[in-house]
Amino acid sequence: MKIKKTLKITVGFIIFFTLPSMIFLGFIYFRYNEDLPLGDEGAPAEALAQSMLEALDYQAYEETNYIEWTFKNQHHFKWQKSENTCEVHWKKNKVNLNLNNPSLSKAYVNNLEVLNEKAEDLIENALSYFNNDSFWLVAPYKVFDPGTERRMVILENQEKALLVTYKTGGSTPGDSYLWILNPDNKPVKFKMWVDILPIGGFEASWNDWTTTESGAILPTFHEMLFMGIKINAIIGRK
Repeated sequence: MKIKKTLKITVGFIIFFTLPSMIFLGFIYFRYNEDLPLGDEGAPAEALAQSMLEALDYQAYEETNYIEWTFKNQHHFKWQKSENTCEVHWKKNKVNLNLNNPSLSKAYVNNLEVLNEKAEDLIENALSYFNNDSFWLVAPYKVFDPGTERRMVILENQEKALLVTYKTGGSTPGDSYLWILNPDNKPVKFKMWVDILPIGGFEASWNDWTTTESGAILPTFHEMLFMGIKINAIIGRK
């Protein structure tokens, strides 16, 4: 009898905690899920992408050789952009990433260098953090990266939006982002069709900007439904 009672209580707890989550996720899916929109490649899309870069002073970003930031108060980055290296800190770990050749990177725990499989794991984690966290910082500047495809999409309100698909590169090739722009062609948000999210068209804001010492314009916060991504301690120098 005790076993049956324990099993009944356990099943009850599982239903109590999982059923609301399933209902909530189902609501989110049917409320927000969208198909990837159709768009046209060609000169209009290229011109729209160029206009977005101009609105964010792409030249100043190009001339920025050093960027430092903290992502969600967890991962800390010192990116020597001109050398394509980055020092990544989290918890007691540090990795000096060589972004041109990650195998040349070095890993440390409590400031002591580690080797072999431990180093490989830390380097792999650091590279994943960099790919993700730097994208949330500089994604608008990456619309002409190698392997990207740009399309212009006409929204229901007849406004123009820029759809960028990353065919290669990064941690999740194949992801697409639809940039929604203001009248000055500055991004205000994007919609995502990405491998790690089961919902297509999930929105994130791009409207909390700061201008660094170098003139690069970078975001400090992204709002996504009930969540937020904070980026602070941003430094940009030539």
